[in-house]
Amino acid sequence: MKDNKLKYLLPIRSIIFIIVFTVGAYITGKELKDITNCWSIIATIVNIITLLILIKIIKKEKTTFAKFINFRKGRTNIREIAIVSLIMLIIGTGGMYLAGFICYGKFPYAAPMMIEPINQALAIVNLLVLPVTVAFAEEGLYLGCGVNSFEDKYKAIFIPAFFYALQHCFIPTLFDIRYIIYRFLSFLPLTIILCWYYHKNKNPLPIMIGHALIEVASVVMILITSVNPEVYQRILNM
Repeated sequence: MKDNKLKYLLPIRSIIFIIVFTVGAYITGKELKDITNCWSIIATIVNIITLLILIKIIKKEKTTFAKFINFRKGRTNIREIAIVSLIMLIIGTGGMYLAGFICYGKFPYAAPMMIEPINQALAIVNLLVLPVTVAFAEEGLYLGCGVNSFEDKYKAIFIPAFFYALQHCFIPTLFDIRYIIYRFLSFLPLTIILCWYYHKNKNPLPIMIGHALIEVASVVMILITSVNPEVYQRILNM
């Protein structure tokens, strides 16, 4: 799967997020800023769309998802998963705080809409669905279709990493340049590390598990603020 057309799919999630948020705002008669709290629900929907696209590709390639992302059973131990997950957490959090300081002059800074309350039933459903779907959808796209599609080492790492970070500029979608730069800078260090690690080891499992765990933390916070909105208000006032 080297130097093939799959790499042209890398911008697809960014495009879908922009379309879904824009159409969602139009249908509900609201502005984009008024539906940012729905980001996790929309992310799950986009994950499912991404997985359907990947399934179609995998069938066309006459392979399996495991082979598509170079998963091999029994090659990963708990220690590796724990180390990669910890590195992802540190770099992800550090990147977000550093980007917040650069763009907003605050440290630590985290976009408040990312844990804003939503409907409690949807928060519970998303707790179960988002972490699983995001790991398969994003790693399937940016590692399977991205890193695996380039012969050149630097292209294999930096091009998928760029689009991997870019999609976060539109989760949620706000056409505000400072916000877009903040989101891009927040994730670029992490996506470069992930693409480098995968290119070197061709082992997606630690990345997928670490990614799922980070998403669990996010949706748990959304569930907490949805059940008790006063928690969200206290966080805003900090």
